[in-house]
Amino acid sequence: MNLETIVVLFYSYFLGSIPFGLIITKIFLKKDIRKVGSGNIGTTNVLRTGRKSLAIATLIFDILKGYASVTIALKYFNDLVYFSALICFIGHIFP
Repeated sequence: MNLETIVVLFYSYFLGSIPFGLIITKIFLKKDIRKVGSGNIGTTNVLRTGRKSLAIATLIFDILKGYASVTIALKYFNDLVYFSALICFIGHIFP
């Protein structure tokens, strides 16, 4: 592995692993989303709290973290765009 691959691996995984559902519900509802509904931190469980606006915000931020990872790869590491997307996805699923 070369240095560029390692850089993409770290920043893509870091971006993908940001738990926006948990962060947003902690800030706005002052409760732990993992203790509501299915216990998942995703958009669907945030929707179960009854706050559609928070669920939409969670979905948008989750989309934006993937977009940011790929955009950075397009700008600086053009050959590693697909790798960046895959690692960001893996970070999202396994934070």
